[in-house]
Amino acid sequence: MLPSTCWTGHRPRRPQQLERPLCASCRLMGDGTINLFLPVLSVMEARARLLALALLSCVPALGSSRRDVLELSDADFDYLSAEHDTLLVTFYAPWCGHCKKLAPDFEKAATRLKGTVQLAKVDCTANLEVCGRFGVSGYPTLKIFRNGRDSGPYDGPRSADGIYQHMKKQTGPDSVLLQTEDELQTFIKHYDASVVGVFSGADSSHLAEFLRAAGLLREQFRFAHSVDLELGGKYGVTSESVLLFRPPRMDNKFEDSVIVFREYLTIGSLRRFIGDNIHGVCPHLTMENRDRLRVRDLLTAHYDLDYHHNPRGSNYWRNRVMKMASKFSGQGLFFSVANKKDFLSELEEDFGLGTSDGGELPFVTIRTKLGHKYTMREEFTRDGQSLERFLNDYFAGRLKRFIKSEPIPERNSAAVKTVVAENFDDLVNSPERDVLIQFYSRSCSHCKKLEPVYTELAETLSSNPNILIARMNAGDNDVPNGYDVQGYPTIYLARAGRKDEPIRYEGGRELRDFLKFLKSESTHRLRVGAAKVEL
Repeated sequence: MLPSTCWTGHRPRRPQQLERPLCASCRLMGDGTINLFLPVLSVMEARARLLALALLSCVPALGSSRRDVLELSDADFDYLSAEHDTLLVTFYAPWCGHCKKLAPDFEKAATRLKGTVQLAKVDCTANLEVCGRFGVSGYPTLKIFRNGRDSGPYDGPRSADGIYQHMKKQTGPDSVLLQTEDELQTFIKHYDASVVGVFSGADSSHLAEFLRAAGLLREQFRFAHSVDLELGGKYGVTSESVLLFRPPRMDNKFEDSVIVFREYLTIGSLRRFIGDNIHGVCPHLTMENRDRLRVRDLLTAHYDLDYHHNPRGSNYWRNRVMKMASKFSGQGLFFSVANKKDFLSELEEDFGLGTSDGGELPFVTIRTKLGHKYTMREEFTRDGQSLERFLNDYFAGRLKRFIKSEPIPERNSAAVKTVVAENFDDLVNSPERDVLIQFYSRSCSHCKKLEPVYTELAETLSSNPNILIARMNAGDNDVPNGYDVQGYPTIYLARAGRKDEPIRYEGGRELRDFLKFLKSESTHRLRVGAAKVEL
């Protein structure tokens, strides 16, 4: 006898009819028919099966971004990479913390770039040949390949949006050919700056050099060229030249919007020209360009900057900063503006500024290339006078540096010395001592596991007056310049007499490993009690 219900427990109007329009639940069967071999289910059982099917239907969506990242190996790297005009590859190790942090953003970028630029990954613990061939020595290493050939390292941002924007620039020609005035105007009316070369003909030697430069620098800048010298006429150009157009959103009365390069054209001279001029007096600091801009002493005004939706309001405060930039030019301090929403965590953690500080007015900070930090505590006035007073105090040396630090311990008698930002110079930068300094986090399980070994190391070397074993909570203290702390624990040796060249410890986590490293790298000879360490 045929069952009188479908598998969901729904009862058809005419039980003898085997094929009929079904409800949404029944249509999950796929072909619109009743399965005669399933037993009659209770309502609860039916709901459970529906939920299971719904969850299963989501699995492909959850894994889609992972499938958008191509997995390559020693066996297939060469022929699969050659199939793609542009390919971004991350060489990684499964145990690498930085690789794990990058993976979600890399997968999101891969999905957004699907059909435009392929993203791929190589597990270097399982594919030693290909990783060795491309000189992979650290993880993650990102490289760009064109038609299977190594085009160079990827030096762009590591966020999903940053990877997407950076790799979008990798598509198309290195330099766009412009043939008309309309094409030129369309090209330069862009959110970013534009570099345009005008040449006398397609056989120009200067054009050939320009195109080579564009191929090398296209990741950082936008390039176009023309073989019609008349396109440069309105900018005062009558011979072969390169024009740098700053983005229209940054136009101001304090500087020219178009800069002409008139030197002898080489890749090096063009690179220097662009680097010296592209940002202007007061660039827009972003998460993507901050590392390039912070190689020098930099003042930044953080406010509700939004050039996409409010360019006029964004330039209101920028113009006031630029006025001071012009007044204090040539004194070694550079100026910038930034969207404070992009840097909220940095303002809070690095400068001690709360989200309610200042309201709609800009936060003003200075960060020097040595890592020294200063904040303007006076309210930013619309006439710019408060900013001028702040700058006068800065150049006169009257400002107190902002240092995020835990209190200096009243007693520091344990074998492992506690270092905070306020006493870092006294303990770690003491010129006579070798100091092994561990940067840790309170929540780090690896740090907790290392603690007994690290304590044993300190006790073992307690008879060495010129060797100090120390640790610092990097979450609650400023990490000094020169120490790259991206994960925990991170350990460095600051050697006596060479404090500006700390050595990162990359060895094992046993006592013998630490002693062997210190014996090899320390300025002072090690002793365990009264005996020299023999390893």
